[in-house]
Amino acid sequence: MADEGAKRHTLEDLLTVMARLRDPIAGCPWDVKQTFGTIAPYTIEEAGDLLLQVVYHAQMASEQKRFEFADVIEAITRKMIRRHPHVFADPKLKDEFLNADLWQRIKAEEKAERGMQGEVSRLDDVAVALPALTRAVKLQKRAGEVGFDWPSLSPVFAKAEEEIAELKAAISDRENGPDQDRAKQVAEEFGDLLFVMANIARHLGIDPEASLRDANAKFTRRFKSIEAALAAEGRKPEDSTLEEMDRLWDEAKAAESKD
Repeated sequence: MADEGAKRHTLEDLLTVMARLRDPIAGCPWDVKQTFGTIAPYTIEEAGDLLLQVVYHAQMASEQKRFEFADVIEAITRKMIRRHPHVFADPKLKDEFLNADLWQRIKAEEKAERGMQGEVSRLDDVAVALPALTRAVKLQKRAGEVGFDWPSLSPVFAKAEEEIAELKAAISDRENGPDQDRAKQVAEEFGDLLFVMANIARHLGIDPEASLRDANAKFTRRFKSIEAALAAEGRKPEDSTLEEMDRLWDEAKAAESKD
């Protein structure tokens, strides 16, 4: 619980803080330039189902006498004020915020304070609720900050090839005698491969979640082209062969490349 003797921030205070951060003249340059598109990855990372999730967790915590919704508002408001000293304390700090990584330094100070309060790993504050690919990238980035990282893409690709070989071996073992342990091993090796692929994305500066969403959209678009082409002939996919659908897929792919 927050200190009962101190002035508690309200939801109105939090809204005021956000309005100040978004002020085109006196606000924070980073916050001012955000759009619904650019803020989306942070929304997914930070909020899940947005306010419902916050209220849900706050209610459960309140039932356990751990914290209340008002404490959530208090913590967020204080954090945003603390991390934007160039907005709420000294406008002269704006250049340092933009050029000297003031935000990261403040976060590092907060992390150090949490360390004194019992946090034992730099990975502890990487949210478990993140999408798995996004969390993999963040875990790798945190480890990389202390030098636990490959220096280039070449060894990462080598690791991917190693994981593919291990996955094939696990699949072969399962086919020779399927049981629960072998199935678990296949799933584990597949997870290792996905983790390495997330690492490749990180080294390339690619958001793996966005890339997969694009791949999903592309697959959906091309499969619908197959359905449409077959429907023009009075047929459905189940009435055609794999060879026919492959040909229609290639035609849809070729048509996209001309656009």
